[in-house]
Amino acid sequence: MQRYREVAADFPVVDLPPLETAYWLIKPRTLVRGTWDEPKEAAAWIEERLAEYAPRFASETERDATHLSRLVNSAAERLAGGGDVSHGFYLERPAYLSLALVTCSPNRAKPELACPLP
Repeated sequence: MQRYREVAADFPVVDLPPLETAYWLIKPRTLVRGTWDEPKEAAAWIEERLAEYAPRFASETERDATHLSRLVNSAAERLAGGGDVSHGFYLERPAYLSLALVTCSPNRAKPELACPLP
């Protein structure tokens, strides 16, 4: 029980991805990598991250350009509809890449959570 309390206390301030994407909104502003007014701008950010890390993806299927393009297009559509986007990839070295785009104004899944200040 003590370990649970420690983890629960640390969760809001560490970069560990939450189980529900909307809970990124309780993380400190220092963990925010960007804010965008338009879904396509946010999708462009995820496209850049995918291009940056794709050579290190453990799965060849996940490196496929068509697959990556679908992820970007899907992200733009989901954000335009008010949804969040979350992707995770195992990298060749023992590492894991977590990418998330969270909508706010308010967030559809957790409207009680405030948007980070710019």
